[in-house]
Amino acid sequence: MSNPTSMRVSDPGIRSLFTIEARWQAWLDVEVALARAEADLGVIPAEAVPEIAAKAKLPLMDRKRIDDGLRQTAHPIVPLVWELSRICDGDAGHYVHWGATTQNIVQTGDLLILRQTHRIFLQQIAAILREMADLAERTKDMALPGRTHGQHAVPATFGLKVGNWIDEICRHVERLHGVEPRIFRVLLGGAAGTMASFDGKGMAIQAGVAKYLDMITMAAPARTIGDHQAEYITILGLLAATAGKIGREIYTLMKQEFGEVEEPVPPGTVGSSTMPQKRNPKLSQDIIAASAQIRALVPLALESMMMEHEADRANSLMIQHATEQACIETGDMLSRVHMLIAGLTVFPERMRRNLDLSGGLIMGEALMLSLGASIGRQEAHDAIYDAAQAAATTGESFEALLAKNATVKAHMTPAQITALLDPTAYTGECAAIAAAQAIHARGVAAKIDAG
Repeated sequence: MSNPTSMRVSDPGIRSLFTIEARWQAWLDVEVALARAEADLGVIPAEAVPEIAAKAKLPLMDRKRIDDGLRQTAHPIVPLVWELSRICDGDAGHYVHWGATTQNIVQTGDLLILRQTHRIFLQQIAAILREMADLAERTKDMALPGRTHGQHAVPATFGLKVGNWIDEICRHVERLHGVEPRIFRVLLGGAAGTMASFDGKGMAIQAGVAKYLDMITMAAPARTIGDHQAEYITILGLLAATAGKIGREIYTLMKQEFGEVEEPVPPGTVGSSTMPQKRNPKLSQDIIAASAQIRALVPLALESMMMEHEADRANSLMIQHATEQACIETGDMLSRVHMLIAGLTVFPERMRRNLDLSGGLIMGEALMLSLGASIGRQEAHDAIYDAAQAAATTGESFEALLAKNATVKAHMTPAQITALLDPTAYTGECAAIAAAQAIHARGVAAKIDAG
């Protein structure tokens, strides 16, 4: 994120992949693969390939010539092709970019960059999952109020929250792996997707380029097909939504009124220029903001699919912008999520105190079900409801009201009521779910690491 007040985190290396120099080199790599594939099929002389491959390296080129060409032509790749052709010895330069059009090279090269970015994302997620696994295990029995509609519902544990995060993130990993065969595809359809410039060998040439780039060939290499790129940004939007939800939860639970967790606040961090006591949730806020910015790019990616006829540069610019911004923001966001989870402090004593804020009302479900075993659910619901509403409106003790309720008193002893009011005894399968998701997280992370 570019905001200078954001919490500083290490750059995961994505920004450097989206420099113009990195893009140019990726395009040059595609030009080499194209030359090799065409030479294999006798479309260009085989002896031209070693020279093209040897010279298709940006440091060997005259940057001033390229920049001057860009100003002259206002074209993204022609000056680069000119320069590669110029520095090739003999007549090898004559066969650079043979039969291809700009988007063939640019889109395929940009997908090479996206593939590198994709691998970084997966490694970041693996690191997050390992931290979440530890956190889930550590907090699986740590009881706190489960809240629905902003109100105390039933007791839960913090580990359950983390387990739920893990479950969702692991599905994003499935989505990222699932999109790989759809997104990392070579586009080589020529000017309008007809492949006419390749003299009947278009599909074979495209397959050859895919082989050399370790990608997949497009069945219909149309420049108007953009669903695969839009799908990728949509997946990043889903991942961002999960991260934003986590950031928002930590942000809320860090408020003094809750006090159940605190994100890492490194020594020397200043929360306010005028209020020296402030320990602001900067990481959480950065994550929430990045999440919103990434999600906002999903409609732009979908809009880029609205292509006219056989090509439209405006739409190419849309998906290029959406991809670059979404990837940079996602990398920064995931770095912050990792820092947040790894450094999160939890306060079980405060969680326990918060469980008691309602004076036992949070145990209404447990009481109803226990009483319902004797008299039926609806009658039990009515009895517990009457006591609960009286406690909420009169300030009288819920336990005392239960003890003198005729229906309750007829079927429960005071000792049974007291036992049923213990919130730590009613966390259900929270610990089991958290433990299982910790195992799941480590397994997914290990698969990512194994490639």
